[in-house]
Amino acid sequence: MPVPTNHPAAGGPGGAGEPARVGLRPWTPDDFGLLHRANTPGMTEHLGGPESEERLRDRQERYLAAADPVTGVMYSVVLLPGGTPVGTIGYWERLWEGRPVYETGWNVFPEYQHRGIAARAAALTVDRVRAQRRHRHLHAYPAADNPASNAICRKAGFSLLGECDVEYPPGHMMRCHNWRLDLHAP
Repeated sequence: MPVPTNHPAAGGPGGAGEPARVGLRPWTPDDFGLLHRANTPGMTEHLGGPESEERLRDRQERYLAAADPVTGVMYSVVLLPGGTPVGTIGYWERLWEGRPVYETGWNVFPEYQHRGIAARAAALTVDRVRAQRRHRHLHAYPAADNPASNAICRKAGFSLLGECDVEYPPGHMMRCHNWRLDLHAP
């Protein structure tokens, strides 16, 4: 069930001229098709390209296992009220510069882009991460040459710390922007 619907980031009712309402639904076995939809050259342009079927199956297993709000959760981004899946978002723990932090990442399918959906999903995710009160910072590492994802970080309240290299997918180094959000800030 997508929740919450009453959060300001969820958006309006989606009528003419109003943004679509957005919710987050925990990842399910039925969401494997979303990984396939996101595994196109256009969707993975800034992520090292499409993954093999074996890597997608491994990703599905990791997403299903990521169901503990303390250590991380993957979600399907859905439009409300109908629950149409339009992308994915999640958060997970990692070590960054020797410290435990949360990391987040997302995608929104091309036909739903440029509507503010990813920024609203990011705001909902920030609230869920903040509620854990486990780590001080949430990071996002979009490719330095990905203006859309960098804009989402800015809209969601992250601060740009600079550029860094991140290995993603395994075996592929990416030049990224290191965005950080202080989870203790109001």
